[in-house]
Amino acid sequence: MLRKEIQDYIRANINTDLPALLLRKSPFDDISIQEIAQQVKGLKVAQRKFPFLLKEGIQFPPGLNLEQASSQSTAQFKACGLSGEKYLDLTSGFGIDAWFMSEDFRDITLVEQDRDLIDLVQHNWKILGRPANFVNDSLESFLKRNSERFDVVYLDPARRDQHKNKKFLLEDLSPNLLEIQEDLFRISDHIIIKLSPLIDISYLLGAVRNISKIQIIAVRNEVKELVLHLRTDAAAVPLIEAINLESEEPSFGFKAASEAACSVEYSEPEQFLYLPNTAVLKSGAFNLIAFRFNLKKLHPNTHVYTSAVKVDDFPGRVMQVDTVEAKSIKKGGKFNIVSKNYPLTPDQIRKKYKISDGGSQYLIFTQSVKGKIILKSS
Repeated sequence: MLRKEIQDYIRANINTDLPALLLRKSPFDDISIQEIAQQVKGLKVAQRKFPFLLKEGIQFPPGLNLEQASSQSTAQFKACGLSGEKYLDLTSGFGIDAWFMSEDFRDITLVEQDRDLIDLVQHNWKILGRPANFVNDSLESFLKRNSERFDVVYLDPARRDQHKNKKFLLEDLSPNLLEIQEDLFRISDHIIIKLSPLIDISYLLGAVRNISKIQIIAVRNEVKELVLHLRTDAAAVPLIEAINLESEEPSFGFKAASEAACSVEYSEPEQFLYLPNTAVLKSGAFNLIAFRFNLKKLHPNTHVYTSAVKVDDFPGRVMQVDTVEAKSIKKGGKFNIVSKNYPLTPDQIRKKYKISDGGSQYLIFTQSVKGKIILKSS
């Protein structure tokens, strides 16, 4: 696979449609077209997800491993502020998180139960020029026999069962985090755990001990990961951070108990409208964000906010708006459609009003305390 002619063929087909490529006969007697397609797919994914791997000689795993791997941007964010002597990744996978998160550590250990995958990661790290200890073992087995301590331990539990069904509860993950937390604290004072973006934060706060911080990581307004930081010396009330990477929006952080202590004022739309990003919405800080930025809310169940004077540094979209009548919406117009606490979806709205998606203006279909309203950005 590493021969120059094979590598050249793979790179020459980076823009080739994969189903079409799989219909071809391999030009090499010792390499199947399926193996070639796997590497072509890896290059395609690396272009958008982890461009640091676009180097000669890098090998890519099957599609599921690519799908499950963190992106370069989320891995780089998780690496911020991490340093020490010894780093341990208990669920290496394709090694993207480990590569960035271990950058400022001297002694690095990666554990992975899939022999082919850990061999591939070891090959890639040799190409990239970073030494590490590569261990082919299960997490549970490694924890039983390990006697070392580490400054940071990271794990990304498997979120699918043997039938590839997605799992979200901590006790359904592999490993069961609730069963191994004490084992983890025996080898480190700082545990970092990547979880599904769908997991409920209030559930985490009730189920897991020693949470120091919960990070909600979105990329371009799509929540990708929830990251738990567990510390032996964690404060009684954890910090929650909402981050929207690859945007110019600031992060939004607060203590977990702050939301319950906030009240909010309701108002009809004023001159400016505020739509929090998805990370903030996932955090559940629906009243706190209004309090923090001195905004009013349109409706108890409408997480849309308003003010007469523009507020800067809001973690989300800010636009100047006017209220419009439904009959004034011209057929054939192009608008970006937002539906918040409204009975129709954006697709249903486009169909009903015979408008198409796009353009520079927004139509916001929502609800205030007084009833359904339509707003148009200026």
